[in-house]
This record gives sequence, structure tokens and C-alpha cells, in this order.
Amino acid sequence: MSREAMDRPVVGATQGAGWVVFQTIFYKEVLRFWKVSFQTVAAPVLTSVLYLLVFGHALDVRAEPFPGVRYKSFLVPGLVMMSVLQNAFANTSSSLIQSKIMGNLVFLLLPPISALQFFAAYVLAAVVRGAVVGLGVLLVTLVLAPVSFHAPIWIFAFGFLGAALLGVLGLIAGILSDKFDQLAAFQNFIILPATFLSGVFYSVHSLPAFWQTFSRLNPFFYMIDGFRFGFFAQSDTSPWISLAVVASAFLAASGLVVTMLRRGTKLRG
Repeated sequence: MSREAMDRPVVGATQGAGWVVFQTIFYKEVLRFWKVSFQTVAAPVLTSVLYLLVFGHALDVRAEPFPGVRYKSFLVPGLVMMSVLQNAFANTSSSLIQSKIMGNLVFLLLPPISALQFFAAYVLAAVVRGAVVGLGVLLVTLVLAPVSFHAPIWIFAFGFLGAALLGVLGLIAGILSDKFDQLAAFQNFIILPATFLSGVFYSVHSLPAFWQTFSRLNPFFYMIDGFRFGFFAQSDTSPWISLAVVASAFLAASGLVVTMLRRGTKLRG
């Protein structure tokens, strides 16, 4: 392969060819997780059901996070959103690091595709995986703990934005990581704690003042809280504030990733 080909930026040549490549990458990414759906879809659904059974059984009669809302029902939106976020992140991050380690990433950079199209293909595939897993968790947990659907538009808005944001963060982690243990550190020390400390299992109003303030510095809190508002019309903060925080975080992270793709940061040897 020529040095000129290696140095050519991700930004593409012809728009028509770029969209063909976009569709191909998107299809590849969706097919990649669907072919191992027992691991990528069924396993997260089972994990969420176990969380609901254990925590719901232990705390259902002892806690009422919102007035008139049982703890089991309160848990459902949090578990759904947690599954959406974690799987959206896993889709982009694992795909990119595998391509880098196996050495086939260069074949994705050679075709004429813009940085924005490359970005969109990966993020939209992450949203699809997050949505599939989230829907699976919702359908199974509804059997154990029925919930209402107060405002489906809010549910869709936060579900889509949350999955897209974590897909973007997965791209950042995949770009910056050179091996699996670096990616695992990003997931275990940033994504996992931020998710678990976002109000999935509790209302932040039940926390001491210091930890309430700390929770409000966590953007994951606003994703969970806004998503839960769509079910119960109750939340720890205004859904409009949550929407503004999540949308701002998504735009900022997206701008960073597109810039990294245009520059070829850690993508070309």
C-alpha cells in the first residue's frame, strides 16, 4: 500500500460513493452485534432481570422513590436506560479497537467517505444496538413490574440521545485505546461508575446534600432522570434541564470525535 494512501484523510471524495460506504459500514456494524445476539442482547436482558428480581424483592416494600410509585416500577426505566447506555458504548468501542488490533481499520479509511459519514455510521449502529437491548429489557421487566407511559416523546428523546452520546464516547475510547486493557480501564473506571451513580437504583433526593450535588455533576444522571420522567411524569430535576445537558454533552463530544476523525488521530500508522 502506498504511503499516499495511508496519509489520505478520512474526508472523502465523491458524495455518492461516500453514502454507499456509509450504508455498508452501518450494515456491517449492525450485523456484527446481531450475529452474536445471544451475547450482545440476551445476556444484558438477563442481567437486568436479575437486578430487578434482587433489588426489587429486597426493597419493594421498604422504599417509595416517588409518591405513588413502587420501587420495582421505579427500577424499570433505570435498568432499561442503563442497558441502552452500556451497550451503545460497547458497540462502537469494541468494534473500533478490534479493527485496530486486527489491522483491518485501514480498509475502512481507504474508501471515499467523509468524517461525518464515518461518525454517523458507527453512532447510528450503536443506537440500534442500544434500542434493541433496551426494548428487550423493557418487554421482559414489564411482566414483573408494570409501568405507565406518561410521555413517550420524552422516552424516545432521551433514549435516542443517551444511546447516541454513549456511542460517541465509545468512539473516543476506541480511538484513544491501543489495546483491550486500555479500553477496559475506560469502561470500568469511567462509564460503569458514572452509570451506577446516576440514579438507576435510587432517587437522588434520598441522598445527603453533598451527594445530591455530586450526582448533578454527572451527565448520566440527566439521561436516567429525563428518561424516567417519560414513564412517571416525576423526576428529580426538570426534563428540559436534563434535555439541555444531554444535548450539549452530545454536541460537544460529537464535535471532538469528528475533529479527531478528520485529523486521523491514532487511526493511521
